[in-house]
Amino acid sequence: MVRTTTRSGTVTLGRAKGRATSRWARRLAAAVGLLAVCSLPTATAGATPSEDPRPTAHAPLYVSDYGNNRVVVLPTAGGDQGLVPFEGLVRPTGMVGDAQGRLYVSDTGNNRVVVMAAHGVGQSTIPTDGLSRPLGLALDPTGNLYVADSFNDRVVKVSVASGTQTTVPTTGLLHPWGLALDPAGNLYVSDFVNDRVVKVAADGSGQSTVPTAGLSQPTGLALNAAGDLYVADSGNNRVVKIAADGAQTTVPTTGLSDPLGLALDDCGGLYIADGFNNRVVRVQESGGGQTTLPSTGLNTPTGLAFLPNDTRR
Repeated sequence: MVRTTTRSGTVTLGRAKGRATSRWARRLAAAVGLLAVCSLPTATAGATPSEDPRPTAHAPLYVSDYGNNRVVVLPTAGGDQGLVPFEGLVRPTGMVGDAQGRLYVSDTGNNRVVVMAAHGVGQSTIPTDGLSRPLGLALDPTGNLYVADSFNDRVVKVSVASGTQTTVPTTGLLHPWGLALDPAGNLYVSDFVNDRVVKVAADGSGQSTVPTAGLSQPTGLALNAAGDLYVADSGNNRVVKIAADGAQTTVPTTGLSDPLGLALDDCGGLYIADGFNNRVVRVQESGGGQTTLPSTGLNTPTGLAFLPNDTRR
């Protein structure tokens, strides 16, 4: 793997194996130049579910609209598309919400993470040190924010309360992208350039590679309550499911082009940011039933998130 970064911000990536990376090159060039109604709980992709994560049946889905430098709200059960009043975003990507109604966004082009208070009443920047093209986000129940610090090939952990930043112990990551936490605190990381997903044990016992077959440029991750892991396999234009027992299957979808962010609801709905098709689709975890969420003007939707506890903006 070769990566060269110049002062002008131009980045060249290549694989020692000689594999083509045109899809990554297109996405990276942009970054550097950078549905069924359900009354059951809704979970935020990449975040550990709260004790009572129960929004109403009409919980809105938040979408980072990467190409338009904004975050929009898509109704999942009818209604109009909305806009979250962030200011100054440049190429937003990963997102996660907390139980207080705050929405955290990786402001990738500005090398920072910003947070919008509940109901859109104020924006602030999370104190971090030295981020370079942050992507995926995850929150644990104690208020620690995990950030995939992509161009630094690391994941950092930031206490939202104190601002203390530490680096999560990992080995060999190359442009980490998606993050997800399970209820035990184990952290899953999509290792984009290495075509794998790694698991960092909560007990400090080390890092392992999740057994998968044929992944290419994995991006978004999502975990359901049963422990099944969903992976946006962007290089293969598909989403795969790694069951809690280790079995791998492909989620039945049609026509995906560079799937990126993922989100789950608790009634069997899997939402996919279908990046190069400029849309968000919903499929049943059990298979089939693909629909496209009504939206207007999306340009490379990238991150997806629900807010726990029906907190509204």
